[in-house]
Amino acid sequence: MNHFADQPSQIMQPILKSSKLANVCYDIRGPVLDHAKQMEEEGHHIIKLNIGNPALFGFDAPAEILQDVIYNLSAASGYCDSKGLFAARKAIMHYTQEKHIHDVRMEDIYIGNGVSELIVMAMQALLNSGDEVLIPSPDYPLWTAAVVLAGGTARHYVCDEQAGWLPDLDDIRSKITPNTRAIVIINPNNPTGALYPDDLLHEIIEIARQHHLIIYADEIYDKVLYDDATHTSIASLADDVLFITLNGLSKNYRAAGFRSGWAVVSGKKQFARDYIAGLTMLASMRLCANVPSQFGIQTALGGYQSINDLVMPTGRLMRQRDLAWKLLTDIPGVTCFKPKAAMYLFPRLDPEMYPIENDQQFVLDLLIEEKVLLVQGSGFNWPYPDHFRVVFLPNSDDLSEAIGRIANFLGRYRKRAGRE
Repeated sequence: MNHFADQPSQIMQPILKSSKLANVCYDIRGPVLDHAKQMEEEGHHIIKLNIGNPALFGFDAPAEILQDVIYNLSAASGYCDSKGLFAARKAIMHYTQEKHIHDVRMEDIYIGNGVSELIVMAMQALLNSGDEVLIPSPDYPLWTAAVVLAGGTARHYVCDEQAGWLPDLDDIRSKITPNTRAIVIINPNNPTGALYPDDLLHEIIEIARQHHLIIYADEIYDKVLYDDATHTSIASLADDVLFITLNGLSKNYRAAGFRSGWAVVSGKKQFARDYIAGLTMLASMRLCANVPSQFGIQTALGGYQSINDLVMPTGRLMRQRDLAWKLLTDIPGVTCFKPKAAMYLFPRLDPEMYPIENDQQFVLDLLIEEKVLLVQGSGFNWPYPDHFRVVFLPNSDDLSEAIGRIANFLGRYRKRAGRE
């Protein structure tokens, strides 16, 4: 007998997401991508310039890394130490020595399921409600999302396009309050491709020193460098500030799907014992990072650096950077800093020629009309509707086709706006 048959029916209340997610955004995989997926299901071919996923464009992980992972699979079925495999952390420790980061020990290294997991963990371990973190604008949006999710407030400091997208030090100083806990730098930078010189890094350290701030250094592109550029880890320049340096296999080694990244604690560790204990607790709570991919870390860091072949003048990445930059800047009203590093361009549309009010709608219209998928500048917490990010990983033919379509769309846009 059904005891509920005679009960009045109850109207099911909608199940709402947590209020903690109210201001969390990640538009790299946001609503425009959802529309692109729908179009693909309808049979349209979309040229995707929206995400830095090297494997999709024929950039394969080095064979020796894959071989080591496969060879060690039989030893990878159990949990490992919550901070990571010994050999992998030892290799990371040696890499920090190559980068001249001082006094890094095995216990200072945390391996995570990609740098993304470690960013979220680092913010969860640090922030109380109302705490503030200085984050660049434009940024990699996960940083802002992780701060907000942890109950903190993201305070965006301006990177100056006219100065090659370098952080504006005066703006950084103006954003510091008694609630500021940390400053994030993304160097090399996503989405702009900027590479920070040593004198700027010293200035940022001095600001952190004066205001007792932690420096979080996202250095995931530290080997993707062009035109004989060199990268300096900010943590190598001082030992009296607390640094958390993040890196991984995703970009330098084209192994994004391995989800293998690491965080290195260095500098003023003795004053951060409680915070470090919090990080260790969070690392333990997720038991460990995925084990199979950790068997590739030692080989990656100590083996042949095939990324160098890709970024040399005749290498595929550098050729595609140069091609995409030229094609974009040939379009009327489009200017763009030529990136010194990473895999992206962040072009600007002259507002006089392109009076855009909603840049998400702009990239959606481009998708619908030309079947090209981009991410709008506001998706990187840029405050004006005048930029978008282009990934230059597709091969030269696809890049030429995609940017040709962008040029056609912009030509129609100018005409519709009466700006021809």
